[in-house]
Amino acid sequence: MTTTTTEPATTTDPATATDAAISARLRAPDYRQWRAAVEATGGCAAPIQLRGSTTILDRDGQVLIERGGDVLAPCGNRRETVCPACSERYAADAFHLLRAGLAGDTGKGVPTSVTDKPRAFLTLTAPSFGPVHTRKTTRRGFVVPCGCGERHHGDDPRIGTARDPDTYDYEGAVLWQAHAAKLWGRFTTALRRSLAAALGIRVREFPDHARLSYAKVAEYQRRGLVHFHAVIRLDGPDGPAAPCPPGLDHDTLRAAISHAAQVATITTDRTDGTPITLSWGRQLDLRPIRPSGVAQLEDEAGEFTDAALAGYIAKYATKGTGASEGADRPVHDIDLVAHLDIPAHHRRMIETAWHLGGEPRYEALNLRRWAHMLGFRGHFLTKSHRYSVTFGAIRGERRTWRLAQDLAELDAATDDPNQIPIDLTTVTVINDWMPVRFGHRDHAERELALAIAERRRQQRRATTTGRNAS
Repeated sequence: MTTTTTEPATTTDPATATDAAISARLRAPDYRQWRAAVEATGGCAAPIQLRGSTTILDRDGQVLIERGGDVLAPCGNRRETVCPACSERYAADAFHLLRAGLAGDTGKGVPTSVTDKPRAFLTLTAPSFGPVHTRKTTRRGFVVPCGCGERHHGDDPRIGTARDPDTYDYEGAVLWQAHAAKLWGRFTTALRRSLAAALGIRVREFPDHARLSYAKVAEYQRRGLVHFHAVIRLDGPDGPAAPCPPGLDHDTLRAAISHAAQVATITTDRTDGTPITLSWGRQLDLRPIRPSGVAQLEDEAGEFTDAALAGYIAKYATKGTGASEGADRPVHDIDLVAHLDIPAHHRRMIETAWHLGGEPRYEALNLRRWAHMLGFRGHFLTKSHRYSVTFGAIRGERRTWRLAQDLAELDAATDDPNQIPIDLTTVTVINDWMPVRFGHRDHAERELALAIAERRRQQRRATTTGRNAS
């Protein structure tokens, strides 16, 4: 018996070669099996092939379910530019995490009474390190001329880049970026001090009276520097269920945030030994949060609603350094940066981070590892311990739901009507899996997976639109 394999035709046109490879994959004998495995990951663009087995035992050690072989697991990457499918799942988890802390969710351990607590939404920005190309508009929509004299189009790649690269402080910008997470820590410390002063107590006594809860997300500006969107909430000393002490209200919180943003600083040294003080930018966007179930981003008073704000912040959790800012992967050879399709401004930031990473005085910053992130070393979404539920808990709920589905199917397949349903709390799950490959086998498989993810996304949007219309 002879087996005929279909191979893509040889061609020098990349687009034609890709189309031929996709056509060959669609005609492959194992395509249906492969597609089912990819659909199980949600259309992951860079899945992990695992080999091993899963065994589910009852309380007596009897095997209930046993599966083995090769499976595909989603990569779990939060960056939309790396994997849209996993990025969308991450954003959904981030939404539920943020929403629970904003509006409360008793199923996630956060009472609905948090809507009565003093809360604020703020955006902290980076200071200026030199003039950049900008595109500002008036209230009537007229474009204001940039400092260079031009009126830039919204898609002009020069927006956010240095007007004069020779005088722009790239070293200061990268050092600020590398210390941004630490600067946030200084801000929260200053905020607790200011709140303690409002209560008339010492800072060390503040945990006995109140708790500062927050969730923040970092977002890259077009100039390559991050700014932080954050939700801040004041709780009682025992967490979200405890009442906030008298003397702390919305106005007090807003005043304390404004003061903390002004006084939080970090001092470090430049490469020549001169000190540089790192602080937040002068622009502070501070707004109250209005409890509401209306899916409205912003009302006429400038307040944000619970649900809309959670979605607004969550979408930034999936943004990494894309093609407009930097690289999606760590840099291992600085000479290859010259071939990246990015603006010269952001390439200069990567090169500066790489150069600073070779200086002994900045060894602790490990800047070469984070050069592709333009020097930013922090997490894109962080929260205080008692703000709300964790990512681990949300993912644990999803795993438990899937296990319950498997056991329900097993119960349904049982012919004995007197069979007692399997109790989820009495089973033991033993996983024994090892990775054997990372990513798809070729570009054609990746393109097909992206198409699967896009189709699923459109189906979800159509379903959501239908529900809202009804």
